[in-house]
Amino acid sequence: MPLTSEPLRKLGFLTIGLFDEADPRRGHESTLEIIELGERLGFDSAWVRHRHLQYGISSPVAVLAAATQRTSRIELGTAVIPVGWENPLRLAEDLATVDILSGGRLNPGVSVGPPMHWDRVKSALYPDTAESEDFGYQRIRRLLGFVRGESVTDFSGTEGFEVFSDRVQPHSPGLGRRLWYGGASVRSARWAGEQGMNFLTSSVVKAEEAEDFDEIQLSHVRAFRERHPDGERARVSQGLVVIPTDHATAEQRAKYEEFARKRLPRTAAPQGPARMLFAPDLVGTSAEIAERLYARAAFREIDEVAFALPFTFEREDYVQILTDIATGLGPALGWRPAAPGDER
Repeated sequence: MPLTSEPLRKLGFLTIGLFDEADPRRGHESTLEIIELGERLGFDSAWVRHRHLQYGISSPVAVLAAATQRTSRIELGTAVIPVGWENPLRLAEDLATVDILSGGRLNPGVSVGPPMHWDRVKSALYPDTAESEDFGYQRIRRLLGFVRGESVTDFSGTEGFEVFSDRVQPHSPGLGRRLWYGGASVRSARWAGEQGMNFLTSSVVKAEEAEDFDEIQLSHVRAFRERHPDGERARVSQGLVVIPTDHATAEQRAKYEEFARKRLPRTAAPQGPARMLFAPDLVGTSAEIAERLYARAAFREIDEVAFALPFTFEREDYVQILTDIATGLGPALGWRPAAPGDER
């Protein structure tokens, strides 16, 4: 098996947190149990994805607030919060609060752009300001400033019996260094680097100047680091769908292979007007998946991952996949499980 120059340093996973409309608590509870399992298995991070007006986590910050009280070590992230749905000032307050509750373990990932199905939701989301809302990078700049402690108002001090601050409270000093941008284009990669953010790259990229997924993703990693103050040390996390089968049953293996087969056609060429290009899902033994990952130039330039769990599987499937990642795939990539008190 070929070796990377650096072993995998941080191993994480991403879940969407599906639930049944008739029993939403059960689905949310299952997500929290999966995060707890991740901590027991030694994963460095657990990430949740949003799904507005769908049957998945609509409030990742609230779910992670609950997770802070059921875990003690694992980092907790969002991949990603589309800030077009958010007021940056209020989001900054929520993020800081959860980070304080977690003891400094929150890793908020965010992205820009108009909300999905904008024409259908704008009258409910922004009934009076829809046409004037800015869904570009400036929205993230506002969030960054608020999280990092910039002034919100020109007033602070005592008024009557109440004391006011001119910046977001609570203020969590380290949170500003743990903000991530989820980007799929060269422009976003450069912008995130210039802002001193961390960079999340996933299994979806924009085919702007090429149609080879690995080539595109590598260009994003390098463009980000070229603009980041930390250069080659700037943090990048890669999120691909990987499904190890080391301890899967024959029925599970067949289901996983069928899942990947149905999704494979979308990887052949860019999709839609935005020319989105998808990476193939990786199904096989830990050794086989490690070999395929090492063959990717972009993977060889990163030392952090947040592998995405397939969204439609059952709880027992997630337990098997996470266990195989932690005990098989991770070690094959040079990773070692975290222990209490570990500083990565």
